[in-house]
Amino acid sequence: MDILLNPLGWLVVGVVIMLLELIIPGGIVVFLGAACVIVAGAIYIGLVSTWSGALTLFFISSLGLVIILRSFISRFIEGDSTVANTEELLDDLDEFVEVIKTIGPADKAGMVKFKGTQWKALGDGQEIAIGSTARIVSRENITLLVKPVDSIEKTLPESDT
Repeated sequence: MDILLNPLGWLVVGVVIMLLELIIPGGIVVFLGAACVIVAGAIYIGLVSTWSGALTLFFISSLGLVIILRSFISRFIEGDSTVANTEELLDDLDEFVEVIKTIGPADKAGMVKFKGTQWKALGDGQEIAIGSTARIVSRENITLLVKPVDSIEKTLPESDT
């Protein structure tokens, strides 16, 4: 356990760990390396003289650095982030679909073509024939709920709806 009391060993390990932050970004690894440097300094000036003291100082200093300094430094150095619509149903509402298997009457399921794939679809109770166009009203699990589109509504541009 004498290796844990070697300040040069702690310093080298600390510098290597801090350099690993370039490969493993995230803002955590650099603080673990800084904790190693703190332990190296404490051993060098004689504040720590046992291997259990060195490990305890490493755990406490690394935890303290991560908790305190990471939130402080994160204010100045921002990571990559994107804000997207997490409710994908909202993107699908009011889209036109082509009926490829008759929907209805009543609660009889049919099929529609949407975004290049076939989806199971339910209507509002009336029959929607093959080849006609429908509009997505909602979705329930993997079944689209659609309503028939009249000829006037079909000619409107999608961006206006």
